[in-house]
Amino acid sequence: MKFCFSALGCKVNRFESEALVQLAQTRGHEIVQQGADVCIMNSCTVTSSSEHKNIRAIHKMRRENPDAILAVCGCMAQMEPDRLYATGEVDLVCGTFDRAGVLDLCERYALGREEVDTTHFRTPVPGFEQLPPGVPQGRTRALLKVQDGCDNYCTYCIIPYARGHIRSLPVESAVRQAVHLAGQGVHEIVLTGIEISSYGRDLGADVNLHMLIEAICRAVPQTRIRLGSLEPRTADKHLCALSQYPNLMPHFHLSLQSGCDSVLARMKRKYTTALFYENIQQLRAAFPNCSITTDLITGFPGETETEFGQTLDFIRQCRFADIHVFPYSSQKGTVAANMPEQLPPAVKQSRAETASHIAAQLRQEYLTGFIGQRLQVLWEHQDKEGFWCGHAPYSFIVKTKDIDCYKNQYHDAIVYAAKGDALLVHLAEA
Repeated sequence: MKFCFSALGCKVNRFESEALVQLAQTRGHEIVQQGADVCIMNSCTVTSSSEHKNIRAIHKMRRENPDAILAVCGCMAQMEPDRLYATGEVDLVCGTFDRAGVLDLCERYALGREEVDTTHFRTPVPGFEQLPPGVPQGRTRALLKVQDGCDNYCTYCIIPYARGHIRSLPVESAVRQAVHLAGQGVHEIVLTGIEISSYGRDLGADVNLHMLIEAICRAVPQTRIRLGSLEPRTADKHLCALSQYPNLMPHFHLSLQSGCDSVLARMKRKYTTALFYENIQQLRAAFPNCSITTDLITGFPGETETEFGQTLDFIRQCRFADIHVFPYSSQKGTVAANMPEQLPPAVKQSRAETASHIAAQLRQEYLTGFIGQRLQVLWEHQDKEGFWCGHAPYSFIVKTKDIDCYKNQYHDAIVYAAKGDALLVHLAEA
């Protein structure tokens, strides 16, 4: 059969869809974009706007594949199955559990198109579902999902309800998958999960994220290891001690959300601005020039002008390399959705624009500091403007129009300018 896959939202969704592609190909199915027999969409529900994107994506998928079986799994399928069925375009709504079973279900349904029960796909199960890591076309960078679920229950977030409790991939399994990816020609592996800072809590008191990182760095010393989003409390002395491994990339995305302690308390975040700042100072001492990036929510319920001002002062103090700024989006089922003092959309958006302006200034300052430096770049693809694009060890994109550049290879380069969110370089002589 011909299968079409689509993933919206986070890196975990991307990993899971890439894994389903691998499984489908193993079973002899053909992967297509249009004219499919079966379409499987991995949905997102982190914000209300993401749910609207899901619906639009479903309409598009149905237009391009009018006769296909259309199945939706993922977080929106877990939380809003009736809303998805109400589109009139979805045949099967699964959830966030038993991803491999979605393929079995679609194969069976394609044969008879008889009514099936999908409730078990929304029923939490113990343990971590091991899926094969997808090797992307071109074999440059790959995702490795090592954790699922979240027990933090931040007041604005629906994900713990959609993904369930913490489950972790055992260390030996993660190492085996990393070795497999490296053997397939992947030069960079991104460790991802719903909340990887909680990695190992379900595996025993002596298992944690730092142990996992060290084990993988040792197992694939010639492969870059990059970390997904971290809780600030994870960026401690133990993470700093891993600077001894040169293949651990000096890019750390620490989710801030607010630079004001009173707002953080209402969000039910488990740190203060003082702890956050202390940890990023430790990281900068252990990983010179490291990229520290973050997420920021503006206009959280009850956020005053004074509190917002404290956030702006704090992000300036932290000197982030980049900030993903989001106006607060109320999500049904969360504690924050029922909090008093919900702010008008115009206020939330205005504050997001103000914070984004400061973020752009900080990004430019950070990037400009690399002008004249020599960086090792892993080249990945060519863009529409003819630039070769790749990544240095840090978070930013590096671009060149030098012709001696090849996909999936390392080459040193000298930075001569910063433009937008990228550095422009000339290839260095060997």
